[in-house]
Amino acid sequence: MSDNLHGSEISPSTSSTSLGELPEIAAIRLGIDLVSAARRNIAFLTTVADSVWLHHTSIMVEAIRRYHDFWMPLIADLTLPDSPPPVILPALDVQWVWFCHTLNPVSYREYCETRFSKLIGRAGIFDEENREYALMRCIEIWSSRYPLESFENEASSDSQDSGGEVVGGSLKEGVFKEVEKQRLLLCSMFVEPYRSEVVYLIAARQRYRAFLFMLQRFAHEFSSRFVPASDILLMWLTHQSYPTVYFDDLKALAVENDLRKVVTLSETPKEKDFEETKKLWDRAFNQPYEKAGGELPFTLEGVTSIKSPVYWEESSTDVNTKYRSMLPRFLLEACVFVRLKQRIKTLQKDINRDFLRLRITRCHSELKLDKAFSNFTDDSWKKAWHFYCEFGTKGVMLEFRRHGGKCLRGSSLLDTVSFGWNDLLRADSLTLEKEISQQVNVFTSITPPVQAPYLLKCVPDRVTDDAGSMISDVILKMSSYRPQEGRWLSRTVLDHAGRVCFVVRIRVAGGFWRRGIETPSAVKWEDRIIEIREGSWSYVAGPIGRAPEKVVATATPKEPTEQCKAAWKFSTGDELTIQWESSQSVSGAVIEREANAI
Repeated sequence: MSDNLHGSEISPSTSSTSLGELPEIAAIRLGIDLVSAARRNIAFLTTVADSVWLHHTSIMVEAIRRYHDFWMPLIADLTLPDSPPPVILPALDVQWVWFCHTLNPVSYREYCETRFSKLIGRAGIFDEENREYALMRCIEIWSSRYPLESFENEASSDSQDSGGEVVGGSLKEGVFKEVEKQRLLLCSMFVEPYRSEVVYLIAARQRYRAFLFMLQRFAHEFSSRFVPASDILLMWLTHQSYPTVYFDDLKALAVENDLRKVVTLSETPKEKDFEETKKLWDRAFNQPYEKAGGELPFTLEGVTSIKSPVYWEESSTDVNTKYRSMLPRFLLEACVFVRLKQRIKTLQKDINRDFLRLRITRCHSELKLDKAFSNFTDDSWKKAWHFYCEFGTKGVMLEFRRHGGKCLRGSSLLDTVSFGWNDLLRADSLTLEKEISQQVNVFTSITPPVQAPYLLKCVPDRVTDDAGSMISDVILKMSSYRPQEGRWLSRTVLDHAGRVCFVVRIRVAGGFWRRGIETPSAVKWEDRIIEIREGSWSYVAGPIGRAPEKVVATATPKEPTEQCKAAWKFSTGDELTIQWESSQSVSGAVIEREANAI
């Protein structure tokens, strides 16, 4: 990086927590609501990814034909000079081709000017009501103009024709390559549910404006290529998908040519470019370039891409709407960056003994993650911790500790600082910077908490009778020593926070129990009923209690036939049969089916 960039900084005292308050960033105006547009685009990409039929070559070729021969001439005729684009939407296949084509702004502009002598824009349609209106309006116009051409794509997915042979024409072939390229990239990106959260998108828009400012200020001096982080990339692609707005904004900012130095989605950036981009961002804004939800979206040359260890639930709504005992859990991603203060160099002796310890504010008291000061420098931010955490943990604490102290093998606490999740959610760009003992700067960022899959575990509990009461002298005494009938093995189902959600019972024996005198008798196979009760135990004395009364599901064994090993009938009306020859391979199906019956 050129040394003269030192003189181009905004201010040496710029606070990393006030990015949005910088007048240079606030002065950048964009001609479209990128937050609403990005949210709409993410929903659109989800629909496209789920529409498997759309990705067959024959369907795609037909979609490009419809886009090129019918849709673009129609929208071009409806687009008036110096007027906003008409509020109409084509069918899904044409929408997808149009969207992909706009993500190559130079190619799309040349295409429009070559065919129509003007740039064709897209209307900003963000809410569902307007979308339905635009779609119905388009159907009317399409049917009137093309009475013999179906509004929907009616091509067969069975065709084996290749794209190059069928498309024909240089313009159509170029569009086909663009759609194929974007299909492989976009449908697997931005799938994390937190990316649709408004607070995340607002922060992403702010960082995108800062990225544009950085291009505007430093592009002519920057010898490497700019590599956008994933949140910035989302905003950039969204901006590109509205061509007329995009080019007007670039012209106003005078960065149209500078954007050619930005690495595009289909390119593989060099690690040197990414490192130089991080240094430039730090030099300009005094904060780390990477953040939670703003990581590198590319695979660098020679670097293996790392997938998220968390399986995010695909549904944006709670999959459980029936059982109140199951409380949802919420996860967030967090990143902690550390940089030493420059004056700490004079304390090199103490540095070798000092370290930072990360702990969780609530729960997980045994969690202690240590990083020695020798891992950090004073000239760049170092990612110290990157993790996923339950929102219920409230936040993180960082302890500044020194080896030695009162116990030679222990350490003494010198200072501490905490970051609350709620404070970070209210902070600028979902980030906060704090100082520890005037020696270390700590920069923490998070993603908005989103609902994660339910996490349940089953633990053994006491034997119960037919009525659901635990076998005990306490229960006998409360029922005037009336003997307890039946034996049921019981299991308690706990959620991620240790709360009881269900009690699962299976009947194993009959008979009476009165202070151990009677001996239980095993029941027949068809009487070994499994039941699931919703709620928690009703304790009457210490650990002794009764199972909840509400039975939400049962599984009743059936008499197996000669061809099967076992069979059950569920309260849902479904049946499960395990064949002799495949009993081992489907053993897990019993558990899965019982879980579905809940």
